[in-house]
Amino acid sequence: MAWAMRIVLLLFGMLVLPACVSTVGKIVTAPVKVVSQGADWATTSQDEADRNRGREIRREEERARREERRRARQAD
Repeated sequence: MAWAMRIVLLLFGMLVLPACVSTVGKIVTAPVKVVSQGADWATTSQDEADRNRGREIRREEERARREERRRARQAD
């Protein structure tokens, strides 16, 4: 009877063990993912910096055009 219980426990362990390994893997990698996401939020990539600078330049150009139109209207 003891051998039957051992077989049942062994089969149960074989079914449960992969889930445990998967969970342990998620727990171990979670802090790394959190830190990398935080670093990504805290820093600006070159692409983002270029895009933001382009927006700033377009806004400045639009302000200059509006000012030029205003001056042209006042001169008339």
